[in-house]
Amino acid sequence: MKYYAIIRVRGRTGIKPDIKRTMHLLNLTRVNHCVVMGESAQLKGMLNKCKDYVTWGEVNKDVFAKVVQKRGRLAGNKRISKKFLKDKGFKNYNELAEAILSGKKAKDIGIKPVFRLHPPSGGYKHIKYAYPRGALGYRREAINALLRRMI
Repeated sequence: MKYYAIIRVRGRTGIKPDIKRTMHLLNLTRVNHCVVMGESAQLKGMLNKCKDYVTWGEVNKDVFAKVVQKRGRLAGNKRISKKFLKDKGFKNYNELAEAILSGKKAKDIGIKPVFRLHPPSGGYKHIKYAYPRGALGYRREAINALLRRMI
């Protein structure tokens, strides 16, 4: 099963209410927020609806492990510590990322489902055009390069 990293690129003003609701359902309430979700027909419909505001692609396990390590948060905005990993039965961040990508929900583990990222170093190409000319839409494996720039 494919897992998509979905990143919100554009802001909140001027959005139609149905697209705003879809973004809320995806937990993408602010710019540079990222969520990881499994492929499904419902998700594809939601992504198609908000394609003018987000970018997405298949996430790599190694890149996602770095995102979890650097930008993952617990309740109370605390970082994910080695002690937390041991308490939950994981040896390292790679195992935690693998568990999330194999179908376990981050919320059930105790991690916030949204990763708040930095703006990408070097910036987005253009936030009103689709990939590869701009930053929006489906970008396949290139999402991993964007995630590395945003960690």
